Amino acid sequence: MYSNEFEKCFADFLDRHEYDEAENALFAMVRIAFSAGWQAAGGAPPQSERIYELLPSCPSSPSADQRP
Repeated sequence: MYSNEFEKCFADFLDRHEYDEAENALFAMVRIAFSAGWQAAGGAPPQSERIYELLPSCPSSPSADQRP
């Protein structure tokens, strides 16, 4: 078990933006490696998809104070 000082310093490190950048890079590398292995084993490559889709606006329903 690590000391409280170590745990505090480690927590402070995890809160820094440098850690977020390193974590994102590591995740991207693991995902790319997994995708390469997946495709090498005969799996279909990932297809790009929309992150979000805008929906047409709908007429608003009457508010509670306008209902009969």
